[in-house]
Amino acid sequence: MTTQVTLPALSPTMEKGSLAKWLVSIGDQIKAGDPIAEVETDKATMEIEAFDEGTLVEILVPEGTDDVPVGTPIAIIGEAGEVRSSPAEAAPVPVAPSSVVAPAPAPVATPAEPVKLSGDPARVTPLANRLAGARGIDLSTIRGSGPNGRITKADLGVPARQAVPAAAPVAASDNAPVQFDLTAQREIPHDEVKLSSMRKTIARRLTESKRQIPHIYLTVDVRLDALLALRGEVNAMLAERGTKVSVNDMVVKALALALREVPACNVTFAGDTLIQYRRADISVAVSIPGGLITPVVKGAEHKALSAIAAETRELAARAREGKLQPAEYQGGTASVSNMGMMNIRQFDAVINPPQAMILAVGAAEKRAVVIDDAIAIATMMTITGSFDHRAVDGADAAALMNALRRLIEQPMGLLA
Repeated sequence: MTTQVTLPALSPTMEKGSLAKWLVSIGDQIKAGDPIAEVETDKATMEIEAFDEGTLVEILVPEGTDDVPVGTPIAIIGEAGEVRSSPAEAAPVPVAPSSVVAPAPAPVATPAEPVKLSGDPARVTPLANRLAGARGIDLSTIRGSGPNGRITKADLGVPARQAVPAAAPVAASDNAPVQFDLTAQREIPHDEVKLSSMRKTIARRLTESKRQIPHIYLTVDVRLDALLALRGEVNAMLAERGTKVSVNDMVVKALALALREVPACNVTFAGDTLIQYRRADISVAVSIPGGLITPVVKGAEHKALSAIAAETRELAARAREGKLQPAEYQGGTASVSNMGMMNIRQFDAVINPPQAMILAVGAAEKRAVVIDDAIAIATMMTITGSFDHRAVDGADAAALMNALRRLIEQPMGLLA
């Protein structure tokens, strides 16, 4: 008896994944719970486990296959030496089309009967078989590029999408991405890097954010001297625990408290309703190889600075290792993106939907400022809030930024 292993949904929003690596080989004995493959989702690379025991008798989806839909059969577990007898058990395997495909014969007026499959279940996918029949393509002339030489849709020369006319930019619809003619660019010496699932998701979500969310930006300069002095005292007390609080940890706590003080900014626009949160869950942007991920510090307004510091470091470390669980990076009511360590003075961050605000934190630097009608040198930091103007009025956004500035400049409130 054979059992199909299908690609599981590794998060509530996962629809597709890339099969990055097989951890087992055909003929291996497998037990329930054994990790069998690594799958790259839009946020992390995660292991999938077997639910049944037996022998791996066939791999249906090879390593490096992109955009495998959730629920697609990827392997078969059975008994040693067992061979499937019915080709119907083989499901379509999504294979990324190669950059060069063999030309296929033109469609004929009267569709031919589908080429009948032999007893070999790896000969052709059902989708390719149907298309071949509809287009009158003789499958005996096609060399398959799928697993074990299997013929797929890509091998038939069926394009994934219509080519974009040279007169670009052209938008297929209001919601479709604008595509540009890259003919001249490709004449320049270059390399083409395949996009990861994470990079595709970042591109899609940021495009949706800028296109669908009317951003409003508010910027304030804050004095950091009192906060830096308090941070020094806090870290001196925490030295024995091996915990160190960063400026970013204190900004996370300040934003959470400011959202509690100005709850009109702790919201999400949901069409004909407004979701008003009773807790401040702060997403903290973490740069990882190939992209960005935002682990969430939940209920940050109620946590001590030392707890926020320990949690953010632990989450960031596992984020860089690709080991975060979906519940640890999904959700959040507002975000913090800090580029101060990169010496960026000020920037405008793109809102992380479905949240309604994100805080962009710049570098701390010495500046000449006017204090009590006299010019003095102070440590200053520029912070910019990006707000969804559908959900947050300008006056409420300004109230939040002023509350944030007060909490940072009078930081004892972070300990209360």
